[in-house]
Amino acid sequence: MTSELTPNNAAEPVKSSKPAKAQALTAVKGMNDLLPPASAQWEWLEEKVRGLMARHAYRNLRTPIVEPTALFVRGLGEVTDIVEKEMYSFEDRLNGEQLTLRPEATAGVVRAVVEHNMLYDGGKRLYYMGPMFRHERPQRGRYRQFHQIGAEALGFPGAEVDAELILLAATLWQELGLEDVRLELNSLGQPNERAAHRMALIAHLETHVDVLDEEAKRRLHSNPLRILDTKNPAMHAVVEAAPKLIDFLGEASLAHFNAVKAILDASGVSYRINPRLVRGMDYYNLTVFEFVTDRLGSQGTICGGGRYDYLIEQVGGKPAPAVGWALGVERVLELLKEQGTLPEAVGPDVYAIVPDASALPVVFKTIQTLRTQGMSVQMHAGAGEGMGSMKSQFKKADGSGAQLALIFGGDELARGEVILKSLRDGAGAQEAVPLADVTARVAAKLV
Repeated sequence: MTSELTPNNAAEPVKSSKPAKAQALTAVKGMNDLLPPASAQWEWLEEKVRGLMARHAYRNLRTPIVEPTALFVRGLGEVTDIVEKEMYSFEDRLNGEQLTLRPEATAGVVRAVVEHNMLYDGGKRLYYMGPMFRHERPQRGRYRQFHQIGAEALGFPGAEVDAELILLAATLWQELGLEDVRLELNSLGQPNERAAHRMALIAHLETHVDVLDEEAKRRLHSNPLRILDTKNPAMHAVVEAAPKLIDFLGEASLAHFNAVKAILDASGVSYRINPRLVRGMDYYNLTVFEFVTDRLGSQGTICGGGRYDYLIEQVGGKPAPAVGWALGVERVLELLKEQGTLPEAVGPDVYAIVPDASALPVVFKTIQTLRTQGMSVQMHAGAGEGMGSMKSQFKKADGSGAQLALIFGGDELARGEVILKSLRDGAGAQEAVPLADVTARVAAKLV
């Protein structure tokens, strides 16, 4: 006999065989997807850079995203913000190695140059592109995964190479059409000169310790030079009155700095001497510089760099001079967008409209020939045998941004022809073209 159901002996509910819906996953905060059509703007920038680097005889180098943590601690400095607060570091679970997602690329470039003995036959001019990682508060122009393009010249001691790299960046701004970008310049001298300045700077700051914020007090004896780069308005008067490093430079350092300036002057590149410019890494000496703008708020530095003659030795190589810079891709593109000159994504040259699936063999043969001749072609794709109405296909052709449409109608194909239609002129002119002449006619229309 069936027992009466009660709360204590109620039958268990029948479990559904349908799997539970998985919770949607999203990207890590501050690490963004790059989607079309915006990705085409990145490709445009990258192509501009590749062409510029080739004309200046800089060659591409690609290093791993993951490097030993010690590389950045040794190269950037233990008391820098990057090492203290921002690096994504972890222990390899298999062998216990301490690893870090690269927060910048120069240390990795130097590591590769040393490891592969690339300077055995003389100096090298290199460039790179790729993602970097810092655990920062995401905001406009500053992300946890961000992208840099950089140029490095290793093995060259002369001031002319400092100037060459600055002019390289200035030329890039011209070719991109960037406006409202100014160059700020300084010299950090040599270690012994910085040591003398450091003592005078600490003595000055100690007499105004009541004005210093907590971050400045923490850095007072470990890295006082970074206090000069403070963004705290309450400290600006103290910083402005501080001893200037340039007053501690010796004859050789001043000669190097003056030689850089002379080349920039002769090349018509304007600049401003900024004695507070120190950059964020410990490895710099002599020339340092930044290209800055007022159009991006607090994230105004779009490119920065300088000379780092001691870094190669610090990471285990034979002493050799070096200089370089890195630009922020997101910031450069944001500035182009802000000034209204970021190019729109370019659509395909041709959109192939296919009224009936039976035409597909001819369609593929024709558009593959166009592609081998360097033309970009997008083919309409339907669901199974149904290719979609002509109206919907024309709507997609227009939305693709294509200049021309090729219409593979049944009647035309029976005569060995295809319809070529302009999508961008007001009249929408069209003509029947023999299949054998399609490549030539399309090429003529695209000129």
